[in-house]
Formats: sequence, structure tokens, C-alpha cells
Amino acid sequence: MIRLARVGARKQPHYRVVVIEKDRARNGRSVEVVGTYNPRTNPATVDLKRDRIDFWVSKGAQLSDRVGKLLAQAPAATETASAA
Repeated sequence: MIRLARVGARKQPHYRVVVIEKDRARNGRSVEVVGTYNPRTNPATVDLKRDRIDFWVSKGAQLSDRVGKLLAQAPAATETASAA
């Protein structure tokens, strides 16, 4: 499953977009970090590795509701390109 994991201090949320097994805890050990989301900036900062998300979805990973909305809203300009 691809979902958000909360990081950051109390009352200062910052999220990682992670690939994680469905039955693990929200902040449990993830398989891979595929992006970040910071709702505290104006506008909210979304940084996604779209190629890795597509890879995991092709392997059967499901998107959470919020991650699906972030993918739909994130313009192509904010995606990170692989530097290889």
C-alpha cells in the first residue's frame, strides 16, 4: 500500500509518502519512501517520485485516498527526476 507516514514535531506535521505493507502501523518500517508532503507551506509542497509510484502500482500496491488525491493534484513540474 502507498500511504502517508507522519513525521515532524507536535503541531508541525510533515508527511512521507511510503510504500508499506497494509497491516503495519502508520509509522512502521516501510519498504521505500517515494515522496514527501508538507501541508504547512502555502501552497502545500508535494514532492513525488512518480516513476517509483508507477512501479509499485504495477506490482499491485494500492493508493490510499489522500495519496491518490495528491497524485491527481500534483503538477508535472513538482515531480523529481531521477538523477542517473
